[in-house]
Amino acid sequence: MDTQLRMRGPRDLEESSNDHDDAVEDPRRPRRRLNLRKTAPYGAVVLLCLCAFFYFTQVPDSTVEKPLPVQFDKDRKAKPIEQKPPSQAADGRVHLSADVAKRDAVVEAFKHSWKAYERDAWGSDDYHPIARKGRNFSTTGGMGYMITDAIDTIHLMGLKDEFTRARNWIANDLSFEHNGDFSTFETTIRVLGGLLSTYYLTSDQAFLDRSVDLADRLMVAFKTPHGLPLSSVDLKKRQGVPDHGNPGMVSTAEGATLQLEFRYLSHLTDNITYWRAAEKVIEVIKKNLPDPPLVPIFMNYNTGEFSHSDIRLGSRADSYYEYLLKDYLQTGRTEEVYRKMYDDAMSAVHSHLVEYTPTQKLLITVELPSFSKKKEGKQDHLVCFLGGSLMLGATDGAHAAIPPDLSKMSTNARRDWGTGQELIKTCMETHKSKTGLSPEITHFHLDPVEGAQQDWYIKNSWWDARYLLRPETVESLFIAWRLTGDQKYRDWGWQVFTAIEKHAKIESGGYATVLNVDELPVRYEDKMETFFLAETLKYLFLLFEDSSVLPLTDVVFNTEAHPLPVFKPTISTGFA
Repeated sequence: MDTQLRMRGPRDLEESSNDHDDAVEDPRRPRRRLNLRKTAPYGAVVLLCLCAFFYFTQVPDSTVEKPLPVQFDKDRKAKPIEQKPPSQAADGRVHLSADVAKRDAVVEAFKHSWKAYERDAWGSDDYHPIARKGRNFSTTGGMGYMITDAIDTIHLMGLKDEFTRARNWIANDLSFEHNGDFSTFETTIRVLGGLLSTYYLTSDQAFLDRSVDLADRLMVAFKTPHGLPLSSVDLKKRQGVPDHGNPGMVSTAEGATLQLEFRYLSHLTDNITYWRAAEKVIEVIKKNLPDPPLVPIFMNYNTGEFSHSDIRLGSRADSYYEYLLKDYLQTGRTEEVYRKMYDDAMSAVHSHLVEYTPTQKLLITVELPSFSKKKEGKQDHLVCFLGGSLMLGATDGAHAAIPPDLSKMSTNARRDWGTGQELIKTCMETHKSKTGLSPEITHFHLDPVEGAQQDWYIKNSWWDARYLLRPETVESLFIAWRLTGDQKYRDWGWQVFTAIEKHAKIESGGYATVLNVDELPVRYEDKMETFFLAETLKYLFLLFEDSSVLPLTDVVFNTEAHPLPVFKPTISTGFA
């Protein structure tokens, strides 16, 4: 692999510590005295010269701070570690030390969930914590969505026993021989993404073997006239299944959010088939882009063209924009076509989809319904990914100073940086509900009269008012913290976490969807989505973890928060 990630457990830390002591002198340790004979007439001169040489060559540069490894005892309780403020080396590389207490509180939340899942639903695709049972997406058995989606989080958190059990289940019990309609998109980002990420973190061949098996079954989805993938696959029959609710259509985001996973698998296996299939989707999109390049949420897989449908940054569109940037970053910023598509899209977003509320002047994104020319002040929680994405794009995936030197950014990069910060602020504003949780959909007043008293509101409906344990806000907080070192992002993350602990936690184990974030006492929907463990708790963990773990220059996170390495491509882009 091109990038070797150092994930270290207690034993590894002890061994590496010993190796380090042999190789590099600890500046805090008293230096050994030179054993020179006092009777030598030149002894004093030699001693003076050697001491001077030793001092000037051995004392480390005080501006370079080595990352503090996170250390745990045998029960995975954090050992005391010195907390330091954000520091910056002379080359601009940023180091941010862990907030151990908060990080470990997140680990405990994960363990509270995982213990319940293992107890009640082991091997099932999802978990219902109130009924204390699992559910599968096929009548023929489970594919372990929960396990494959969460296993890299388990590894990152250092939960060795839990990881061993999950790894053995994947190696020995995971089977894709199941009938039913499995979402091409969800199976790719959750299962394939989780397997590939864990292979990257561990180099365990079992994860790569399972990845190849699954990817070969998913390839049938791309057998359409223009290579746009069908919405589902029967994995046992190896047959593509069209979207029953939207005949002839493929969701734009779902088709354009498979590239990181399949391209990395091609890189690992030297099998170009996966790369070309995923890349073809972007080629078709690029060929049919409207002007301005804001994509409708559906495409026709028979014609390869966009259908007349809504334009928005939320569901069915969100991760298309996310992956344009990440496709560019994944291959070491070598494929400029993705960067240009991303930059053009963000300019169009600023021109057509960004507005300010009339009273609080909150920066929001709006929707353009297909049936109306009037902008709609409606923003999905999903859109909250965009704040962090804009900030990451503004730095071009490179190390930033603390704070970033805006004078070295282009005009558009400064624009994106500012918009990203403002959008994160707006997303945190929507957490000002009775529970401190954000709704699935927030509605904003665009009219000055309607918004004179209140800029935004939560519609009292079964869908809009829910909190599904979504990760997008904390995802942006994590990225913003890593790029700025601004403590407010950690403070906001802790605010979100404590609200989850207070209102979504089920005492018998697990966490559940809150039906109405603006209602007390809370009522629940009995479901814990796999992305709560794969994304929400992972991003919260990384927000409070030492920044030497998964640096943003070395990895890209797929849309399910599975880290994949940046690599030098051996396959060239097939379109421009």
